[in-house]
Amino acid sequence: MAAAMACRQLWGAVRDLLWPPQCLGCDRPVAEQGGLCPSCWSALAFITPPHCRHCGLPFDHPVPGELSCGACLADPPPFDRARAPFVYGGTVRRLILAFKHGDRTDMAAALAQRMAAAAPALLAEAELIVPVPLHRWRLWRRRYNQSALLAKALARLSGRPAATGLLLRRRATPSQGGLSRSRRARNVAGAFALSDAAADRIAGRRILLVDDVYTTGATVQEAARVLRRGGAAAVDVIALARVVADRDAPAANAAGAAGAPARVVPDPVRPIS
Repeated sequence: MAAAMACRQLWGAVRDLLWPPQCLGCDRPVAEQGGLCPSCWSALAFITPPHCRHCGLPFDHPVPGELSCGACLADPPPFDRARAPFVYGGTVRRLILAFKHGDRTDMAAALAQRMAAAAPALLAEAELIVPVPLHRWRLWRRRYNQSALLAKALARLSGRPAATGLLLRRRATPSQGGLSRSRRARNVAGAFALSDAAADRIAGRRILLVDDVYTTGATVQEAARVLRRGGAAAVDVIALARVVADRDAPAANAAGAAGAPARVVPDPVRPIS
């Protein structure tokens, strides 16, 4: 144990010498690998309670107990809980695009730490961590699945097993970017399937489904349905960021008298690393 720790410390020193720590957002020098400079840190928008007990949509002011937003009351999602640490936009958007399309796979560990901090109960209760898959042709072009990298990093943090080959994307769906809520749902309908080995791995287990961005929830809802039909006892969702748009405000307001337009607040304490 002591020898392994010494090796990690030595490698860390060598790495910092060869590749001095830079801000994930703007490449300014920072104190630690995977960190953010004060400017990028202050620009992050964190999602904090109170929020919808199901989809994680934040409410604008304190609410009594755990409530559901109007959208989840009207049409309960096929997953149990969904959480995300960040609002999608600004610095977070730049980080995710660099991670997703810019070969910045080195960001996975730092980003997963924020996901774990935002949803400790989901991670603690998970029995298997499963990423939203890419179709094989998109995976071939991109060379890696960003959700799978996050799932593996969450597995290392939590000690929970991750399985990247159980949930499959059997149809090459067009990009969801720019599509309406209804078109997103149609786009991913029937897109997922389970591998032959999935039944034994997921039956009766609580699955933590990992995605990068929760926009309308269409992708994770379709994936959750497939997992539930395959025998999963429950499915929770954790994403790196969530889109909180103006159209979400009526759904939040519909949670009785307690809901209100979405709220985001900065986290004043911890760095991202």
